[in-house]
Amino acid sequence: MAFIVAVTLMAATPGPAMALIFQQAGLTGFRSAIPTLLGIEAGLLVWAVVAGVGMAALVAASEVAFWTLKIAGAGFLVYLGVRSIIRGRRAHGQGTGLSSAAPSRLRSFSQALGIQLANPKAAVLVLALYPQFIPPDGAVLMWSVTLGFVQVVVETVLYLLLAMAVSSFSLLFQRTSVRATLDYLSGSVLILLGVRTALATR
Repeated sequence: MAFIVAVTLMAATPGPAMALIFQQAGLTGFRSAIPTLLGIEAGLLVWAVVAGVGMAALVAASEVAFWTLKIAGAGFLVYLGVRSIIRGRRAHGQGTGLSSAAPSRLRSFSQALGIQLANPKAAVLVLALYPQFIPPDGAVLMWSVTLGFVQVVVETVLYLLLAMAVSSFSLLFQRTSVRATLDYLSGSVLILLGVRTALATR
């Protein structure tokens, strides 16, 4: 229960995952947010497995590995933010009609997966949190993967609820003027998150 409370609080904290899901659900509806959610949770499971086999310890200990992931993650977030702002400018030029073009499922999945895998905080967080809930005589890999699945379930429930709530206003968000504003806002948030990632310390 303590682990569930911890990961629930973590999932409820605004971050890149929440920003992406909010953007996808708001602009193109509930279903379009599912590939993004799957990509985020697939990345989390990868880090859980990596932590289980001890590679996350290398990320936590190696300055080069940490900085490489940090810069890669920050750059990816800024790239997505700039692209979102550019998309908003294009939508603004279309007038006040409806626009419902959605990225492909594979693209949404790969974007979310890339953000999660290029997030050094995810690796360090898993390494710092999971060992507290692994029995001293337990199989580390098995427990790490199990805790990863528990966290995936918790995050999936929360993010699905978020996507459902936001998608209920999708027709409003699909109006090009509103869509442009949402793209500007979400793009700005992603850029700020990228800057925060770049400035993050160990």
